[in-house]
Amino acid sequence: MNTHPRVYAMIVAAGRGSRFGASVSKQYSMLQGQTLLQHSVARLARSAYISDFFLVVAADDSTAQTLDFALPVQYAIGGAERWQSVRAGVEAIVEAGADKDDLILIHDAARPAVPCNDIDQVIDAARLEAYGAILATPVADTLKLSTSISQSKPMYESTLHDYVERTIDRHNMWQAQTPQVFRVAQLRHVLSYVAEHQLNITDESSAFEHLNLPIRLVSGSRQNIKLTYPDDAILLAAILAAQK
Repeated sequence: MNTHPRVYAMIVAAGRGSRFGASVSKQYSMLQGQTLLQHSVARLARSAYISDFFLVVAADDSTAQTLDFALPVQYAIGGAERWQSVRAGVEAIVEAGADKDDLILIHDAARPAVPCNDIDQVIDAARLEAYGAILATPVADTLKLSTSISQSKPMYESTLHDYVERTIDRHNMWQAQTPQVFRVAQLRHVLSYVAEHQLNITDESSAFEHLNLPIRLVSGSRQNIKLTYPDDAILLAAILAAQK
């Protein structure tokens, strides 16, 4: 196992961010004078480990290549699902000359405040692992499992409301973040498995879980929040201002 691999960074920016509710794709929303995508690229550019950088964008994207980034980027065209976009980026990285034991770092465009030290820590961890490592934070809040119950009243239509079913034990529960860093050959293998079995995964670590392959957890900062809903922009603006 190569403990000094080349590190290729990839940001997947092919999604539409429907939950964010904006008229533009979420990665192009503005924050402190730059797009989220520019902020996220700039964060990764601060790591001395990263040698090459790839952006995975939608086929009809007309914005990415008009932006100025903190380092040179190469492009790949994404697919309808996240795993398809990641797979396209991985294949572009392999075509660029990546070795099977090199590392691919995958980051969300919507996480512009990841601390630079966290980036290097997850890379350091992945360099010592056969499969990879991800940033995550232990769950601090009480977790509730919900159930939907229909409420009917005379002269009114039935409506569904969510109610507490039970509390989930948060011991050993973690909230996944990005970057997530994996060996090239292993990532290609699990993505092929996802494609073959048409699995629904929400992050790349999930693909490894389906094959019972160990991925190391690296405790990350709670500042590394993801812009998902409009209110998140207020928090991210404050975090970015405090980090300067």
